[in-house]
Amino acid sequence: MAVDEYGIPASGIVADCSHAPPLMNGLEAEAFPADKAYDTNELLGILKETDIATVIPPVKSWKEQRAYSHELYRARHVISFF
Repeated sequence: MAVDEYGIPASGIVADCSHAPPLMNGLEAEAFPADKAYDTNELLGILKETDIATVIPPVKSWKEQRAYSHELYRARHVISFF
């Protein structure tokens, strides 16, 4: 991210979730664990199309509350290097 001398983003504030779809091109994964901020129609559609399990808690205000793996969600910060 580019910031000015005060630490303010140079190009304005942009939500992280808006950067996820372009980065998913060619992604091979069984699951996509992320925080509620990534609960967007665009991202959910991409995950469905690519048959990647959605491990994102739904935003409480959504009418449809989909199920997700709480176990995988809790483990989202664990990174393994092989």
